[in-house]
Amino acid sequence: MLFDFASVLVFIILGLLFIFFVLLFSWVVSPRNPDKDKASTYECGERPLGPAWMKFNIRFYVIALIFIIFDVEILLLFPWAVVFQKLPKGVALVEVLIFIGLLLVGLAYLWNKGDLEWVKTVDKDK
Repeated sequence: MLFDFASVLVFIILGLLFIFFVLLFSWVVSPRNPDKDKASTYECGERPLGPAWMKFNIRFYVIALIFIIFDVEILLLFPWAVVFQKLPKGVALVEVLIFIGLLLVGLAYLWNKGDLEWVKTVDKDK
């Protein structure tokens, strides 16, 4: 039993030594030629325009979140499809119609609210 714990300890020590030597090796062989562009905030070859604390369009994140929500909900259909043959036919059909109906209600809500538009228009009347 003590040998089992010793093998785990040896494995942890070897893992830590491996990490240390890989980091040391990368530090030794990495080129060091710093200049103004490499010391800047954005190291992509382009000079930054404006301050680092600028406003980003929230549309990117909203569209990504909407995609993730609908993608995960569609992913929930896979377990239903696996057990489809074992469910009574009427129950299985009603379940999937309710689920897809809820997805369509959510899609209609987002569409009506205008969250699917890339350039959102603002009503001047309100």
